Amino acid sequence: MIDGAHVVVYSKDAEADRAFFRDVLGFASVDAGHGWLIFALPAAEAALHPAQANDRHELFLMCGDLNGEIVRLRTKGVECAKVMDERWGSVTKIPLPGGGEIGLYQPRHTRP
Repeated sequence: MIDGAHVVVYSKDAEADRAFFRDVLGFASVDAGHGWLIFALPAAEAALHPAQANDRHELFLMCGDLNGEIVRLRTKGVECAKVMDERWGSVTKIPLPGGGEIGLYQPRHTRP
């Protein structure tokens, strides 16, 4: 029985992004050895979208109050991208210190 998912975020500066997940996002972690942090994530869901090519994946964190979360992140020095209203929810992007970004959205759909 599958009982979880392991998400990998590739980064040009993994140390900075690990610190961001720990210190800014506040995710608990365990050290898998040699400072390699594995983070606990909130409940997850998966969506499969059509695409022109395989092996493109995105990470979106979800919240119940997008504007409130943007304000909380701003107090920690994080400036999110402009909020876009989509059919499925309101979404922004969170810049990562390593140069990448992850999505943050408030879903309009029922959560599984």
